[in-house]
Amino acid sequence: MAKILKIHPDNPSEKQINEVVGVLKKGGIIIYPTDTVYGLGCDIFNHRAMEKLAQIKGVKLEKVHFSFVCNDLSDLSKFSRPIDNTIFKLLKRTLPGPFTFILNASNNLPVTYKNKKTVGIRVPDNIVPRIIVERLGNPIASTSTHSDDEIMEYSTDPELIAEKYDKLVDLVIDSGIGDYTASTVVDVTSGEPILIRQGKGDLSLYI
Repeated sequence: MAKILKIHPDNPSEKQINEVVGVLKKGGIIIYPTDTVYGLGCDIFNHRAMEKLAQIKGVKLEKVHFSFVCNDLSDLSKFSRPIDNTIFKLLKRTLPGPFTFILNASNNLPVTYKNKKTVGIRVPDNIVPRIIVERLGNPIASTSTHSDDEIMEYSTDPELIAEKYDKLVDLVIDSGIGDYTASTVVDVTSGEPILIRQGKGDLSLYI
């Protein structure tokens, strides 16, 4: 049964963050708040946890495209190939924010991501996941709890989310009602921003 942990959205306690990090380090799956919908996540370097996350989403691990939730842009040089100055400035203007940027992947991706040519990077405008990632020491794999055919409350209310995923995840963070709209996905692999999915973020405000 998943534990529900209430964490203040603006002032999370060190003890609570450490508890979440402990779950991730043991290969656990968490549900956590972002600046858009609640997300499902695990440690990107824990292969067994990644397999479990893929199973929850009903996809084969080799075919998943989970994005990386990062604390800031410092992980770009590690997980993506060098990007030009124009794209870097765009990322600086939009992140933290409700965007997922698809970048050309480097050779330093975790084993699970080997042979993938691209990687999605998220830096949510929400202090809770960013502190978790900072304390963990590396990004967490992320996928949305949202489903288009769901009643809105089931992807915005942490208690209902916990009810749905009760036997599938280890910990549900309750930081209040989440958003119903997912992040905006932008492909920058060609050096030009290409809108893949319109979500909460408005790219036109930054270009």
